[in-house]
Amino acid sequence: MTAVTTKILLVEDSKFMRLATERALARAGYDVSTAMDGETALDFARCILPDLILLDLLLPKMGGLDVLRALKKDPKTARIPIVVLTGMSEKNAERLEKDGAYTFLSKEALSLDKGSEPLLQVVGSIVRDLGLRVPQPECAATGE
Repeated sequence: MTAVTTKILLVEDSKFMRLATERALARAGYDVSTAMDGETALDFARCILPDLILLDLLLPKMGGLDVLRALKKDPKTARIPIVVLTGMSEKNAERLEKDGAYTFLSKEALSLDKGSEPLLQVVGSIVRDLGLRVPQPECAATGE
């Protein structure tokens, strides 16, 4: 029996951030889907039912806060943990949690321009806290 891969939906409009994050998560062994705007994010979330959503706040077509609220109101997606990725102030963290965010991550703290390790550590910790499967390093080494 093969272990189930943790499915992550990454919602990010910045091409650099999206590609860097997607590549890092996929190499680590996660099953990653991406969306560039809020409307697509809602459609994908309802279709693929990911284990975790990484959601940017500043998105075209439909803002991240509206996406968060819509996902939490929909019985089909309400239980999916949503981690908000933003460059905005931490003053918003309490508000985001009231709206249903699992937690809040500052893009600056992830420093993707300096490598993927901080991102993978944070995502791995969140995935473990949620009781989901964190890919093992052997799995990440295969494929490329």
